[in-house]
Amino acid sequence: MSTALPEIPQERRLVTAVPGPKSAELMARRKAAVSAGVGASFPVFVERGSGGILLDVDGNSIIDLGAGIAVTSVGVSAPLVVEGVQSQVEKLTHTCFMIVGYDSYVQVCEKLNELTPGTHEKRSALFNSGAEAVENAIKIARAYTGRSEIVAVEHGYHGRTNLTMGLTAKNMPFKQSFGPFTPGIHRVPVAYPLRDTRSGEEVAAAAIRRMESEIGGSNIAAIIIEPILGEGGFIVPAPGYLPAMQKFANDNGIVFIADEIQTGFARTGAWFASEHEGIVPDLVTTAKGIAGGLPLAAVTGRADIMDSVHVGGLGGTYGGNPVACAAALGSIQTMEELDLVNRANEIGEILTTRLAALAAELDVIAEVRGRGAMIAVELVKPGTLEPAGDLAKRVAAACIAEGVLVLTAGTYGNVLRFLPPLVIEFDLLNEGLDVVGEVLAKEAANL
Repeated sequence: MSTALPEIPQERRLVTAVPGPKSAELMARRKAAVSAGVGASFPVFVERGSGGILLDVDGNSIIDLGAGIAVTSVGVSAPLVVEGVQSQVEKLTHTCFMIVGYDSYVQVCEKLNELTPGTHEKRSALFNSGAEAVENAIKIARAYTGRSEIVAVEHGYHGRTNLTMGLTAKNMPFKQSFGPFTPGIHRVPVAYPLRDTRSGEEVAAAAIRRMESEIGGSNIAAIIIEPILGEGGFIVPAPGYLPAMQKFANDNGIVFIADEIQTGFARTGAWFASEHEGIVPDLVTTAKGIAGGLPLAAVTGRADIMDSVHVGGLGGTYGGNPVACAAALGSIQTMEELDLVNRANEIGEILTTRLAALAAELDVIAEVRGRGAMIAVELVKPGTLEPAGDLAKRVAAACIAEGVLVLTAGTYGNVLRFLPPLVIEFDLLNEGLDVVGEVLAKEAANL
C-alpha cells in the first residue's frame, strides 16, 4: 500500500478562524515548553505544505509569501528534495566529513564553485547555518590577510551568534542585553536611496573616508555586505555603491565578502544578487535557499583565500551532513530544470506591478523596492518618512487571519517583505496580493 500523502490543492481555503482551535492548543503547549525567547510571528502551526500553500493543523490552506524567510524557494517538500533525502536517509544519515568523506559533500562544493560569481578557481566549505558561514568567512579573511579589523554596514544583518550580532546593525530583538560583542568590528554608511539622496558613489566615498581615517585600510581584514540588505528592509544600495566598495577592498588587500544568505539561489532573478552590479566577491556566504529547507550553509571563494587556513581550522561535527547535501543537490537541480532564475523575474514583475499600483493609491507606501522575487514595501505615516512600524505589524497579523502569510522586516520594523516560493502559481500569487491590498487599505484608513 502506498503511504504517499495526497496533493495539497494550490488554493486558499479557510475552514476555521486563523488561528484555529488546534493551533491555539499548540500555542498554549508551546508557551509551557518552549523558551519565551524564541520568537513567534504568528500563533499558527503548520502540518504540511507544497508549492505556494501551507496547510495548518486546523485544515486551513494559507498562501505562503514568505518561504520560511527565503528558504523553501523550490516549495515546501519539493519532490527532488524529498526524493534525495529519502534515498540518503536509507543509506547514511551521518558521518563527520572531517573523519571520513562522502561524495555528496564534494558534489555540493562543485556546484557552488560553478554557480557563484566569477570564473576564477574556487573552493568551498560547508556548515550548518548562515551565521556559522559568516563566522567562518571572517575567520578565513583574518587568516588570509593576517589582519583583525572587520567592516560591516548600517542596516545590515548577519546572524545571532556573538560575532555576527556584532556585525548586525539592529539592536532589538537581535542584540539587546546580549553584549559585549566580539571586538574589531566597525560600521560604515550604506546607500539607502529612500532615506539618503546622495548617489551610491557619494555614500561609498563617505564610507571609505571613515575607513581610512578611523581604521586604516591596511588594518582591515574584510568588508562584509549583503548585496540587498535583507532584515534591514530589502534595501537595494544605490547604483555605484557596491562597485566602489569592492574597488576600495581590492586596492587595499581587503577580502570583500558578499553575504548572499537571503539573496542567493535564484531569489533575485540571478543565481546571486552580486551579479546585478557585476560584483565578483572574494568570498560568498550562502544558506537559506541552498537546501530546500534542510540546515546547510557554505563559504565559497577564491582558492588562494580558502586554502590559506591551516588544516583542521575549518569544519564542525554536522557541517555538510549527507542528508542536507542530498537536499541541496535536489534543490539546485529543481532550480536548473524549472529555470527558477527566470521565474523569479516573472514573479518580480507581478509583485512590482501590483505593489506599485497599490502605492499610487495609498500614501502610506513610501517605496516599492527589491529585485526578482525579493520585493518589499516600506510603510510610513502619511506625508512623512516617519516609519509606520505598527501598521506593518497590523497588516501582517490581519493577512494571516485572511489566509495569507506575509513577513515584516526593516531596521524600523516598517517593511512588508515578499519572498514567495519560486514555484508559486501566478493565480495564487495574485490572490495573495489581492488580500494584502485589501488589508493594507483598511488598516491605512485607521491611522
